[in-house]
Amino acid sequence: MNLRGRNKVSATFSMSSMTDIVFLLLVFFLLTSPAITPNALDLLLPQAKGKSTNQQKASVSITKDGAFYVNKERITKRQLASVLGAALQSESKPTVILRAEQGVPIEEVVYVMDLANRKSYQVVLAVNPD
Repeated sequence: MNLRGRNKVSATFSMSSMTDIVFLLLVFFLLTSPAITPNALDLLLPQAKGKSTNQQKASVSITKDGAFYVNKERITKRQLASVLGAALQSESKPTVILRAEQGVPIEEVVYVMDLANRKSYQVVLAVNPD
C-alpha cells in the first residue's frame, strides 16, 4: 500500500505576489505625496473651471505706487468705502475682486480686506496662474 502524499511541497518561493504588493505601495505613495506639503497653507481658492456663480460687481485694483482703482476708475483711499458701498448696495451677495500688483505693501491689501470684512463683503484675491 502506497501512503505517501501525492502533492509535494516546493521549496522555492514565488516573488510575484511580493512584487505586486511593492508596486501597489509605490503607486499609493506616488499619488499621495503631492497632497502632503509641509509648508503650505490650507486655503480655499476659487475654482478656475466652469462658470462662476458670483457676478463681478466691484473690482478693487492697487498699484505699486499706492493708487486705488474701483472698476477702472481711480479713487483715493478715503473714498474706497463709499464707492464700494454704492457699487454693491443692490447685491444680495456682494463680492469684491481684489487685484494687488506685485510689490504692493501688505498694509494696503489688509486695509481693503478689513473694509470688506466690516461690510460683510466676500473677497476674492486675483492672482496670475503660473
